[in-house]
Amino acid sequence: MPQIHQARRRRAQSMVRELGADAVLVTAAPNVRYLTGLASSNAALLLPADGEGLLATDSRYALAAERDAPDLELVTERFVEIRLAAEAARRGVRKLAFEAHEMTVKLHAQVAAKAAGVTTVPFGRKIEKLRTVKDAAELELLAAACRITAQALADVLPQIRPGLSERSLASALDYRMTQLGADRPAFDTIVASGPNGAIPHHAPTDRPLRRGDLVTMDFGAQYGGYHADMTRTVAVGKPSGWQRDIYDLVAEAQRTGIDAVEDGAETGAVDAAARDVIEAAGHAGHFQHGLGHGVGLEIHEAPMLGYGRTGKLADRVPVTVEPGVYLPGRGGVRIEDVLVVTAGGGARILTPTTRELLVL
Repeated sequence: MPQIHQARRRRAQSMVRELGADAVLVTAAPNVRYLTGLASSNAALLLPADGEGLLATDSRYALAAERDAPDLELVTERFVEIRLAAEAARRGVRKLAFEAHEMTVKLHAQVAAKAAGVTTVPFGRKIEKLRTVKDAAELELLAAACRITAQALADVLPQIRPGLSERSLASALDYRMTQLGADRPAFDTIVASGPNGAIPHHAPTDRPLRRGDLVTMDFGAQYGGYHADMTRTVAVGKPSGWQRDIYDLVAEAQRTGIDAVEDGAETGAVDAAARDVIEAAGHAGHFQHGLGHGVGLEIHEAPMLGYGRTGKLADRVPVTVEPGVYLPGRGGVRIEDVLVVTAGGGARILTPTTRELLVL
């Protein structure tokens, strides 16, 4: 998709010019991929305010770069940032923007030493801001990742029974996603059963599932570089009254949050819509993480939906909505879906599976 990546670089170049810089050194791997198409653990892009960019990567990725970014000049080098800094100086760059949030102090010193006579200025998270609004190709990759995720859950549900360990259930989800075409899991799969459900980011253990447990599964597929993120909580055996109560509360909060997701909505207001439902039920202290986040080339990216967060949602911005209630020593519930904001109001849900409490 060279044309798509070229169009993205043109938008980035306008930001370079607005900053008054001659070029930007892009070093964050997701940003390099977004602008060039190259997925690499060691690559950087020198993008001038005008003209074509210079891509650097090492010999492990040289052939992939020629294939995925055929319209860019390529240099093969192990120390990509330092090489591009030297190239910037050689090509007459006098003001070089860089991704200060991603570059270490040590590496910046090395870059500055190689870019003799060049002034470096922070670029900020400008490429991340560009990435917030997805194009049609990105949304299709994200939708495919979500379909794989939902299908994996449907296929694994019959395996959930007393005696199965958290770790085995997590492995089953990961394996099924790969069978269905995922590149890999989008992140470390969470399976939290019984009292472990009170820990939002519990790492799966050998604890066996037991009758009477609530089991929270937070997982997702990565497909074409794009990350899905879905959470479902199920009951092993008939749920008790308190389990049903908190599940119904979280489901209501999620519905309210989803209804608040629309073009132009304030991110803080979306969080508040769901949070107010949980607080009104007396569980303010049992929901202390943000309501959701953007997804794309990273599992957590802008925008963030949380208390104190600012900014507005826009058309073609994907976000998660994932309220939860966590009762220490007892268990918890979280329900999460990926949505895409649509023009004119509302949002489309990409994770097509039931949000009713499943009793297994």
